[in-house]
Amino acid sequence: MAEVSIIMGVYNTEFSVLKMAVESILSQSFTEIELIICDDGSSNGCYFFLESLQKIDKRIILLRNPKNMRASFARNKCIQLATGDFIAIMDADDWSHPTRLEKQRSFLITNPKYDFVGTRGCYFFNKIGDLSDNYPFYVFPNKKNFLVTLPFVHASIMFRRTVLDQMNGYNESKLVNRSEDYDLLMRAYQRGFVGANLDNELYYIRLDKNTYKRRKYRFRINESIVKWNGFSRLGLMPLGILFALKPLIVGLIPSEILKYIKKRYIGWLNKKNAKDKKNG
Repeated sequence: MAEVSIIMGVYNTEFSVLKMAVESILSQSFTEIELIICDDGSSNGCYFFLESLQKIDKRIILLRNPKNMRASFARNKCIQLATGDFIAIMDADDWSHPTRLEKQRSFLITNPKYDFVGTRGCYFFNKIGDLSDNYPFYVFPNKKNFLVTLPFVHASIMFRRTVLDQMNGYNESKLVNRSEDYDLLMRAYQRGFVGANLDNELYYIRLDKNTYKRRKYRFRINESIVKWNGFSRLGLMPLGILFALKPLIVGLIPSEILKYIKKRYIGWLNKKNAKDKKNG
């Protein structure tokens, strides 16, 4: 039985990318872990590659879906098998700093009023440090922070096991496909759970040239529905109407312009955080 369970869904991930993600978990400074990976119907041999890694480190637990069932189903399958008091998320193409799990576990143990904790998220292209951009950062996100963007790097989060159990995990409806992270965290806040983010660069998000292109417009529609429902439950209407419609508008903006706008917003937010920190 492990103290921390890490769950990962995999679908046709490139082997070298997958190996980098898996090894970043297996090389954590906190070692009482289990890494539960669900191959979600991959057709490129991911499962057999993972079997070769499992032979090297028995902390890897493998599951397999006969066909692609989408991220929510794969993660829920992992959660059901998890034995840890804490459950951390990890994406199959990202990278975790060696002290990520240790620091998150320590935070949750010493701060019982928080139900989950994420970290700062940094982008990279091929190797860690080749990009300087960061994901928008909030130390103590509140309900209103969900209006502009998801105030957590979802895959950087460590939950108390009881949180995911009480929420029955991820929503497996097709209507939340590609927005299951937003749905999960807004439902958590609706139930009175509260999260925080460590002011440390402990999670690294892989980008590629197709990051913006591959987000099909039908997923923008899903996102708009998820936000409309979530903002309503959180009492953020009528202001939330404009932000719920934002994904539909954003989906019509050329990717290069969208990247520029996002970079400017993150720059403004980082300056605001630094000013707030200086002023106490």
